[in-house]
Amino acid sequence: MGLIGIVVCGGESSRMGTDKSQLVYFEKPQYEHVADLLSGLCNETVISCNAAQIGRIETEYQKLIDLPQFSNIGPIGALLTAFHTFPENDFLFIGCDYPLLAKTDISLFYDSIQEDSVAAAFYNKHEKYEPLLSWYSSKTGLDLFRHFKSGDLSLQSFLRNANADKYIPKDETVMQSVDTPEDSARVTEFLKQKYNG
Repeated sequence: MGLIGIVVCGGESSRMGTDKSQLVYFEKPQYEHVADLLSGLCNETVISCNAAQIGRIETEYQKLIDLPQFSNIGPIGALLTAFHTFPENDFLFIGCDYPLLAKTDISLFYDSIQEDSVAAAFYNKHEKYEPLLSWYSSKTGLDLFRHFKSGDLSLQSFLRNANADKYIPKDETVMQSVDTPEDSARVTEFLKQKYNG
């Protein structure tokens, strides 16, 4: 039924002190930048957010608010909402707080997924999956719901249980999540040097 790109924006951003999806590294808010990265790779791109964010997200892309039964439970709530809304689709599930991630990185990841895989994710040097840099087959929807019903809200453990493909990018920095004002300032300076000399 086609691939849907999900831009995940619904976190509380408590360490950042401001909504990470609204930060600007590339002349537009991160929610819009990541949506643009996904739009060329996916049949449809959707911005996933919580009820508190909906009024602050101005975009032509479709917005998907966490369903009440899946609200305030972290990223798994966004994914469960996506499966509930689009049960027959596969998802590229990408967080808004990876400003060093480029379209090429997402494309290489997607191309690496094996034909018989049910899920895949970037995999870091600490031997952990990056659940917000991931792909989920439509086949995993029921398993994810059972995982949720069991009381386990961790996408990390879900990916492990599913024996998801591990994708290790050539450059680990693309997996750098920006969670604090200090991280954001460092990345902003890095990008300025990279693109402006």
